[in-house]
Amino acid sequence: MNELRLGNQLQKLREEKKMSQEEVAEQLSVSVQHIHKWENNKSYPDIQHLLKLSDIYETTIDEFIKKDATLQNRLNIEEEEKEDDDELFHPGFYIGIGIMFFGTFLSLIIGNLTIMMVTNIAGMLITCFYKNILKLLKDVKKDFYEQG
Repeated sequence: MNELRLGNQLQKLREEKKMSQEEVAEQLSVSVQHIHKWENNKSYPDIQHLLKLSDIYETTIDEFIKKDATLQNRLNIEEEEKEDDDELFHPGFYIGIGIMFFGTFLSLIIGNLTIMMVTNIAGMLITCFYKNILKLLKDVKKDFYEQG
């Protein structure tokens, strides 16, 4: 399936309806600049405007999303971020704390403070930057699959 960006779809549908950007903007109660940005893929309409546009153009919001891979990715990223924000303590918090306790315990047994310092630093970094590390790994994986 050929990817058709949302902006291109919106422009095509508007032209098929023989409507001007001004007419669409008026129906949506937005500025003409919004319509221009949407049709030139400079920004995306919010969900409420997508619903109204689907009514105006007699299509479904599903069709808008299915044809635009960029919009699909954006929605996926926003959903993942929302899910991440819902967690009070992410797994990295527990992993980091576990590493710090393990390092402290190990240093007491062996009698080497260097082990405790290294594991505590590693544990704190994991605790603080777990989400960033996961995002980096996901981005690398995504880039790898897109190139392949």
